[in-house]
Amino acid sequence: MAAAPVAPASAANNLVDEKAIIPSAVEIQNPEGRPQCFKSTTQEVLFVLTATMAIAMGAFLSGAVSVISASVGADLGMTTAEITWMSSANTLAGGAFLLLFGKLADCFGRKMMFVLSLFFFAVLSLAAGFSKTPIVLDVLNGMMGLMTAASVPPAQGLLGTIYEKPSRRKNAAFACFSAGNPLGFVFGTIFSGIASDLFNWRASFFLLAIIYLVFSALAMFTVPKDTTNKEPFNWTTVKKLDPVGVVLTIAGVGMFCAALSSGDTATNGWKTDYIIAMLIVGAALIVAFVFWELYYPHPLVPMSIWRDKNFSLVMIVLLFGMMAFSVAEFFLALYMQEVWKWSPLTTAVHLLPMAIMGIIVNIVAGMIMHRVSNKALMLVGCFGYTIAFTLIAVNTIHSSYWAFCFPSFLLAVVGADLEFNVANLYVASSMPVHQQSIAGSIVQTVTKLCQSVGFGIGTAVFNAVGRSAKEGGRWDVATKPYSAVFWFAAAASGTSIVFAMFLTIGTQGGKEKREDEDEGEGSGEAKQ
Repeated sequence: MAAAPVAPASAANNLVDEKAIIPSAVEIQNPEGRPQCFKSTTQEVLFVLTATMAIAMGAFLSGAVSVISASVGADLGMTTAEITWMSSANTLAGGAFLLLFGKLADCFGRKMMFVLSLFFFAVLSLAAGFSKTPIVLDVLNGMMGLMTAASVPPAQGLLGTIYEKPSRRKNAAFACFSAGNPLGFVFGTIFSGIASDLFNWRASFFLLAIIYLVFSALAMFTVPKDTTNKEPFNWTTVKKLDPVGVVLTIAGVGMFCAALSSGDTATNGWKTDYIIAMLIVGAALIVAFVFWELYYPHPLVPMSIWRDKNFSLVMIVLLFGMMAFSVAEFFLALYMQEVWKWSPLTTAVHLLPMAIMGIIVNIVAGMIMHRVSNKALMLVGCFGYTIAFTLIAVNTIHSSYWAFCFPSFLLAVVGADLEFNVANLYVASSMPVHQQSIAGSIVQTVTKLCQSVGFGIGTAVFNAVGRSAKEGGRWDVATKPYSAVFWFAAAASGTSIVFAMFLTIGTQGGKEKREDEDEGEGSGEAKQ
């Protein structure tokens, strides 16, 4: 169908008060040339790499934890719930505070928040390596999740401001940035596997601290000055921060995700009183947040953006995809250690193809997003996910790694990287310059929320099948609960195909093309 002759997400942009838009002080005369805020191409490359490490932060931590979970649990005498919370605490804290930090970055500046979040993440990682008790380790993982929430909005805000105009250069920068989330998990498992095999699980956190200490130092010199207008700290600005919306989103997302993460390991499972209470109250607060944002004059999230059909569909497709990817990769790493009895290092080595494939996919994505329909790219990503998780679902204890796991890894990365590239670029184009950090927060909040939902459902499926598993059939008793989780992932990613079919996104990042408006369309979906 022909697209309307406007820029992507124009339906959302048209609903934003144009007078309220603060113009960027970064002037780019040639969108394909190096932005003037960079003194050299080296500085530009290091900045984009540092921004990528910001979005990779949470995934890096989750990947590291996934390959040392068994070792940590044995060393500290942790229960299943305490082991699960190592990963859940990071996701929970990150998801609950993302919108707040996004608003703070847009109002008061991005560079300082960006640099400090990297530095304190390194400090907390170092402290986690010295943990002596399960509760201390879980709390520190939660605090590291808080730093991930503080790092992503300013990173994406800076990228969206510096690369404001559509261009292939912007596509390349966002392709690198988008790679951080899926590749962060992979490199986290690899680095953690090597460190723990050479020393012990504590070395994984020490290595994480070293990596982010280096990047926090790099950020001080490579991140250009944030020249967008800042808000003065007064009562008017406090009202613009939407304090009621902040409380509703932190409490709502926090309680809902905490219930999902703890439901299956609670005393009476999902029937436990406080789990039911948190689910109901959390969901009610999220609904209240939506209604509040519809009428508050300075909303934390402009609800008008959801009227853009493509914006909403992209978020839904991303939600189902990440729900499947996160839980499948976590349980697959656990499967390799618990069923195949592989060491953390062996597990990490076998996950290496994901990293290599991820680099290739992101390079290709940066080169073709302005030439190939982004709807087609999203569909390729959806099918890649679905086939990948179906392959590992039919895998058995006696199956060949090369026959099922290897192609599954490659296809899963294709799905993750293509979907993230399209989503990040489209969402950045949907918001004005002074709300670029909030744009990044929206994507990451959806991601964190769906990860929590995925882990909650995946853990419940795993435990339910594990309790009732009997001998017989294609899978042995040990493999059946894992296979059930992988089938859930395949079903979730398969559902995303239905929604992707209704997308009308054309190309992004090339020269704008005006086309005849299709009959009945004209709502705002377009090529860029």
